[in-house]
Amino acid sequence: MVLFLGIDGGGTGCRAAIADAAGRILGQGRAGPANLMSDPAGTRENLLAATRTALAEACGAGNVEAELPHLIAGLGLAGVNTAGEDAREKLDLPFAKIRLETDAMASVKGALGADDGIVAAMGTGTVFASQRNGVIRQIGGWGLILGDEGSGAALGRALLARALRAVDGFVPMTPLLAAVVTDHGDPAGIVDFARTARPADFAALAPRVIAASDPAAVAIMQDASSEVAAAVTLLQADGVVPLVFIGGLGPAYANIFADRWEICAPKGTALDGALILAREMA
Repeated sequence: MVLFLGIDGGGTGCRAAIADAAGRILGQGRAGPANLMSDPAGTRENLLAATRTALAEACGAGNVEAELPHLIAGLGLAGVNTAGEDAREKLDLPFAKIRLETDAMASVKGALGADDGIVAAMGTGTVFASQRNGVIRQIGGWGLILGDEGSGAALGRALLARALRAVDGFVPMTPLLAAVVTDHGDPAGIVDFARTARPADFAALAPRVIAASDPAAVAIMQDASSEVAAAVTLLQADGVVPLVFIGGLGPAYANIFADRWEICAPKGTALDGALILAREMA
């Protein structure tokens, strides 16, 4: 029996699913972050861990290693568009066939199916894509250092940066910003944290910003929303189509823009899209 593997990998974690030729899900697994740009070695380890868990559920623990080399895999991973060929080669995954795409590609396939629309994937990172007549156009997704506008990581980074600006007197010190400084010991503690923090570490601070009434949180969300709006507006320039928000921050942004665009629920998940990528190779 031919088995298909779909993996949705992002900065917070990855999900794997094993399906048969009829599309029935036989097993699922989860593991840690899968961002090919920021951590190729960790991505490989987590992809295999999630796959093995899914395979054990689908075929039994004793058959996992025998089945790995026969899988037809569709992978939608964060950082694919910026990682470079060396990172792709380091994956060295033991599957029969592999289609490696950005997480945006998997998100569009899952969220829209064959329909025209725009997908805003709002999680630890962000990426935006449109589909028109089957052609997918992606913008953003350049990672936290140079992009990821409106993402959980960007919100967390903005919170820390604003706390330091408040310490210096550039902006008012608010209860939220004062708490952030206290939580890190002092301003130097914020800098020390940021020096080694990964996107997921910054994103862990995002819940303190989303839907908060603190003036600093409101200002940060206004800036982030403006950047998200700019990306969606750019993709709408080719003609207005429905907008789908996905990811952990998707509901928050869908609420913000509910009166501006036609917002639709996704047809499926990025994991569904990854399985579509796999089945397209059959």
